[in-house]
Amino acid sequence: MKIYIASDHGGYELKKELAKYLQGKGYVIEDMGNKEPDPQDDYPDFVLPLAEKVAKEIGATGIILGRSGNGEAIAANKVKGIRAAVCLNVKMAKMAREHNDANILSLGADYVDLDTAKVIADTFLETFFSKEEKHKRRVNKITSYEPA
Repeated sequence: MKIYIASDHGGYELKKELAKYLQGKGYVIEDMGNKEPDPQDDYPDFVLPLAEKVAKEIGATGIILGRSGNGEAIAANKVKGIRAAVCLNVKMAKMAREHNDANILSLGADYVDLDTAKVIADTFLETFFSKEEKHKRRVNKITSYEPA
């Protein structure tokens, strides 16, 4: 499975370590930036191209990182077809996938350490959308609201 990953300076170190961990598990990782920590960078410059790729590729998954993960998720969710979820624990990651069919995981480096990020990412990547009728209905309502 291919995973797109991106961060600004706030998530840079966690991104590097998490990408290495996921590669070790056999995932193909495409790092969308930032390629070096730059305190003047802007997360939309990395997150929006990642979201565009995830939106265009059926079954694609992304992981975005920042200090809180909130700005990154807000930016990613501007792209049609993206459902980015900030997850601070395993239960949030599981529900984001099962209930919301999230396709991008957003992590806050100020709130999760590497070990926690690994478990959250594993859960997100190994959990699938439940396809339960109520969840399909809700996701369809969200999708239908997106501009054409």
